[in-house]
Amino acid sequence: MSTDPHEKRSEFLIEMYRQMMNDINTHIVVIYQSVGVVIGAFAILALVEKQVVPMDLAISIIVLLAAWLLAHLYDASYWYNRNLVIIANIERQFLYDKDLGEIHYYFGKHREESAMLTHLRIQWVLGVGIAVLLLLYHFATRVFPGIGGPWRNFEPQRALPYVVAVAAYPVLVRLRKSRLQAYRNFLLNSPGAAIDTTGVTYGVGHPAHEEIKDTSNSRDASVPPNAL
Repeated sequence: MSTDPHEKRSEFLIEMYRQMMNDINTHIVVIYQSVGVVIGAFAILALVEKQVVPMDLAISIIVLLAAWLLAHLYDASYWYNRNLVIIANIERQFLYDKDLGEIHYYFGKHREESAMLTHLRIQWVLGVGIAVLLLLYHFATRVFPGIGGPWRNFEPQRALPYVVAVAAYPVLVRLRKSRLQAYRNFLLNSPGAAIDTTGVTYGVGHPAHEEIKDTSNSRDASVPPNAL
């Protein structure tokens, strides 16, 4: 068994790299959660049809499920981006600047703090879409017909879906800001080894964080990365 500290460090970083990749897979496979929201919405609406659950309560539960999905997406986006930074930082320990073109350019810069994976954005649209559509349906069938009627006909439970939506909004905003700040702090404290990305164009495929560009220093491609 080797006692070379550099070799042990290499083995440790490689194993850490594998674990980060596994963790990424865990956090992006949240499609089952979005499927669960869709199935749950149909199941609850079926109970409404059978008059087992009142529509006001049913729509409120679906809005709550949609908010739950969005909360998971914000958290999954943070963990994905954070782990991607760790992976890129590990790659910088093994790869040369010239590998930006010969292997891949992603490790040269980190993603923007607000860059949500397209896979997660699609599910975000699904969650918001379900909530908005059902709120509009509820408004059209339960609220709008009563507008202009006498106050004695007012049913407080009809406002329940909107109370849930209004209550969920600041919670989601606070969670998103918290996740963005956590990622910003991680980039500040763990920017990784400096990489010369001259000539590399970052865009839709890998939106780079500009603050990293400002703090990067050039490094000759012929010089190996941090020795292991």
